[in-house]
Amino acid sequence: MPDQASPSELDARHTAEFLRVKALAERGVATAQHSLGFMYVNGQGVPRNYELAVAWYRMAASAGLEQAQYNLGVMYQKGQGVAQDLGQALYWYRQAAEQGYVQAQYNLGWLYAKGQGTPADVHEALHWFVKAAEQGDPGAQHNLGMMYEGGKGVAQDVEQAIAWYRKAAEQNYARSQFNLALRYDSGQGIARDVQQAIHWFRKAAEQGYAPAQFNLGLRYDKGQDLPQDSEKAILWYGRAGEQGHASSQFNLALIYDAGHGVARDPQLALAWFRRAAEQGHAGAQDNLGLRYEHGQGVEQDYAQAAHWYVQAAGQGFAGAQYHLGQLYDAGHGVPQDPSVALDWYRKAAEQGHLRAQFDLALRYESGNGVQQDEREAAYWYRKAADQDYAPAQYALGMLLDRDDTGTVDPRQATMWYRKAAEQGHALAQFALGLRHDSGHGAERDYEAAHFWYLCAARQGHARAQFNLGVMYAAGQGVPTDLVEAYAWLHRAGAAGIAPAANYIRRIAARMEPALLAQANGYIGAA
Repeated sequence: MPDQASPSELDARHTAEFLRVKALAERGVATAQHSLGFMYVNGQGVPRNYELAVAWYRMAASAGLEQAQYNLGVMYQKGQGVAQDLGQALYWYRQAAEQGYVQAQYNLGWLYAKGQGTPADVHEALHWFVKAAEQGDPGAQHNLGMMYEGGKGVAQDVEQAIAWYRKAAEQNYARSQFNLALRYDSGQGIARDVQQAIHWFRKAAEQGYAPAQFNLGLRYDKGQDLPQDSEKAILWYGRAGEQGHASSQFNLALIYDAGHGVARDPQLALAWFRRAAEQGHAGAQDNLGLRYEHGQGVEQDYAQAAHWYVQAAGQGFAGAQYHLGQLYDAGHGVPQDPSVALDWYRKAAEQGHLRAQFDLALRYESGNGVQQDEREAAYWYRKAADQDYAPAQYALGMLLDRDDTGTVDPRQATMWYRKAAEQGHALAQFALGLRHDSGHGAERDYEAAHFWYLCAARQGHARAQFNLGVMYAAGQGVPTDLVEAYAWLHRAGAAGIAPAANYIRRIAARMEPALLAQANGYIGAA
């Protein structure tokens, strides 16, 4: 039957046991001396007293009791009841380890691995981890796996690493379960098996290991190897996030911010962004900066925006570097300084940030805050254009077309116009239409010219509308259609293209009254 004793009765029993053990300890019984030290450490039957614990542990340790030697080492390592002294911790761990005490072997290996209380010695670390691992200690087995995986103190051997991870994982050692999952997931040193990977990720996650919880959350979030399930993603991200796992906190914020599979909750998103940002997550810091800059969910505060951008930019986060450059450009929250802005744009651009590359090119082309340099402009336009950024492709085409660049290349310009035009860029569509219309930098092709003018005209490009009207009137690249010509020229005229009025009069004079009425009706309907 379970013990039904009251707390006061239990205290009395503990006190009685303390007195019994104390009597034996005072007669020199080493095991009793150790037990008495343990009682003082835990406040069992007596008020907690680390100094007296150390004194009794020392008596038992000096008598050769390995468990007392180990516990005395722990007290020196932690600085409990005695000044912290890692050299003394090492000494006492070794006394116990040489007697085969497994926890001491593990701790001794750790001190050698970390160079604490002794110069780092990877071979000594390996020696003691092997001793402890062979006795079944999962922490030592895991560390051996890490050493084989990294080739530290031993030839690199991924298969051996996996074997040690498996031994520890089968003892429910979460870090080894996670590492074993990673190997199954990557197929490194073992046949790839996604289901085994998920099995071991789940084992580690259920024990509260935050990286494994994040991994499961990510899979449910993205529908990767598991059915997409935002609620389960939130569950696992939340468990890891509550432990301070910054990437989980950031991903939780993204889910709530977008309302991805759950009700959108901007304030909860903001709270998670803040928690991740305060732990140094650069993406969260940049996101928090954006919110302060634009007053999203918080009162607009440029100084706070600058604070968070600086944190992320200092970690090399390209988006924050670009946003910080924009603040320096405008003098928002920081002193206005185009040269500092330029430095931040360049840092972001050199990391491949598309908008930074484009803005940097604009500056070099215009000479805004920097000496004008069209070659440098072309360099950065090309960087952004290679990322399929249509405005950069169009701007690069324009630059290659100019006589003052020294690199006039009409065919190259046409290529970049086409890339931008195919993405729906109206200015590039018009430019491409002109080239096919004139035969400059491309084969003269009125049908192609008509096609690209039409694309741009439908987006409201006034000159394309005018040219399209002229082509319909002349039957150039398309059958003559006075109604279409009349309609497009009216649109161009309304947009401020002055010559359109003269063309409209001439076309009207060519039309029968009924056709003119149809054309006017068409314009009214449009």
